[in-house]
Amino acid sequence: MHNKVKQLNRYWTDIYFHLHYFHKEKISHQVVRILQLIDKKEEVGVNEIASYLQVSQNTASEHVKRMIEKNFLTKERDLLDERRVILRLTELGKNVLHRNTSLDEEKLEQILNQLVDNEIEVVEQAFKILSERAKTCL
Repeated sequence: MHNKVKQLNRYWTDIYFHLHYFHKEKISHQVVRILQLIDKKEEVGVNEIASYLQVSQNTASEHVKRMIEKNFLTKERDLLDERRVILRLTELGKNVLHRNTSLDEEKLEQILNQLVDNEIEVVEQAFKILSERAKTCL
């Protein structure tokens, strides 16, 4: 199984290397991770970011402050607990996240156009299964 894991990782890094978007923004890996966390989880605040990145609340707060200044995030009060601040992605934040974590859809479409129908189904099913199982790991 160890060899299969290494091979899957090689496949994934090849896919991402060849099919990712050109990165327009100069942003840190931590900023990308924060954007992903807010996108994938509901009601994320500074505490959740600090825990996720394993940094202090002050450090997480500074990251959030800079991301708000860059218009990647907005903050709003939790309706149930006014003391709590919930972070949301702006449209710009969603676009930056997409360009820094997703495959270039035009490049991907070119590849899919080279496949036959049953190959497309196999690829789609494999990604769907991995995606579903990955969600249960965390």
